[in-house]
Amino acid sequence: MRLIKKNIDRGSSGELKLEPEEQEDMWHAYNLIAMGDSLRASTVRKVVQTTDTGSSTTTKKRMTLTIEVVAVDYDSVACALRVKGRTIEENEFVKKGSYHTLDLELHNAFTLQKHEWDSIALDRVEMACNPAHQADVAAVVMHEGLANLCLITEHLTIHRQKIEHTIPRKRKGLCAQHDKGMEKFFDAIIFAIIKHINFQIVKAVILASPGFIKDQFYQYMLNKATREDERHLLENRNKFILLHSSNGFKHALTEILQDPLVLNRLSDTKAAEEMKLLDQFMHLLNDEPEKAYYGLEVVEKANQSQAIEYLLITDELFRNIDFNKRRRYVQLVDSIKENGGAVRLFSSMHASGERLGQLTGIAAILRFPMPDLDLADDHHHHHHHHEIQNNLNNDDDLQPNPNRPDNSLDNTNDYQSTNNDRTLRENRAEASAW
Repeated sequence: MRLIKKNIDRGSSGELKLEPEEQEDMWHAYNLIAMGDSLRASTVRKVVQTTDTGSSTTTKKRMTLTIEVVAVDYDSVACALRVKGRTIEENEFVKKGSYHTLDLELHNAFTLQKHEWDSIALDRVEMACNPAHQADVAAVVMHEGLANLCLITEHLTIHRQKIEHTIPRKRKGLCAQHDKGMEKFFDAIIFAIIKHINFQIVKAVILASPGFIKDQFYQYMLNKATREDERHLLENRNKFILLHSSNGFKHALTEILQDPLVLNRLSDTKAAEEMKLLDQFMHLLNDEPEKAYYGLEVVEKANQSQAIEYLLITDELFRNIDFNKRRRYVQLVDSIKENGGAVRLFSSMHASGERLGQLTGIAAILRFPMPDLDLADDHHHHHHHHEIQNNLNNDDDLQPNPNRPDNSLDNTNDYQSTNNDRTLRENRAEASAW
């Protein structure tokens, strides 16, 4: 996502102009644009003009319209957003107050204005505009004397550094110069890895080369890290994946990334973390239910005692809801962070986010047991969780999610959001975005 103009402060009104550049950006836009926001974009609208003789002609005109958002619909297949609303600025062709649907597409900039930019919205902008934050896989492709280091997001490869070294050829009795050259070359790669790879974000590092260079490099790196006590590399040694590539040029990455084994490993990096956390929650719900709670009221109560270690919450809860309800979620998230708890925003595009959605979309793992938390709604929690366990394994009879907004609009049946009847196939197809 390209940030063209920014005029916003946290907690106050303001606007920004964004241009979606990648498919992933449409997903970010879908999570940013909310009911009640003002959205300005270029659009095509049919205009009826009547001549003096009374005959009328209909033409399509491109124009820029500003609407107050009433509904947002995300089309994963076309990778587009349809945003419906009432026009709020006078236009020579369109009456103020009439309905219009803006179709947002890639490379078509839009301006978004909110009455209040909260931390969730600002984090989303930061995430969308700084792809390095999402790149949880890194790759170094190399052959003798050349290496390229890249960061990889679901849809994007960010080239970070090219490393070139002239390495003397091996000659009879003169191997030492060749080996020295290789060591210098490897040192430069290690330096680049330390400089560019943030191991708190990156879950896997691909090392690829023809022949055995990748293996020699990996061994050299571990030996050097052991000698120099480079903890960073030693602690993350299991994140390295060694693969074959035809050369060390950037384009060799493309072939590697098409390997189904690699694809599985990569698509699972971020999602796997979420799954792990959700599994931990489900186990606690069974074994130590006083430390695992779900549902907004109970989680808010736990937070009043600063008891929350992890909050699990789906991005779906922040979409299509009224301002006050959103503010309640945002205050909860901000407060948990201030109290030193960790907040994980799950994407409803991933299976883990769907599972969490079935548990009201909000769950907490506590630092210490709080047995009396749910006395008021005991029926909701413990007697219910076996049922939930069964339901999670059997999708046919899921509880309707009380926090999930009803997506239909008042009186405008032509624009029903199809979000709730998405097929599993579509969900899988789009499990990108995170």
